[in-house]
Amino acid sequence: MSDSIETLIKRIEELESQAAFQDELFESLNATVAKQDGEIVELRRQFIVLNERVKDFEGVVPGGGPQDETPPHY
Repeated sequence: MSDSIETLIKRIEELESQAAFQDELFESLNATVAKQDGEIVELRRQFIVLNERVKDFEGVVPGGGPQDETPPHY
């Protein structure tokens, strides 16, 4: 009977170890996702700024707008 109890104890300890590892992994992944979310927000902000700058140049540079481009077949 003690063999079965020892086996159960070992299995429980292994499960506890796996649960602890999964908790650490979950926290690590959560931190990574939070960091990436901040990076995405910053990249979106930069994209908006760059997009506005491109629009500003379209009015200044002759032929800068897409409406002024001639199709390649002409």
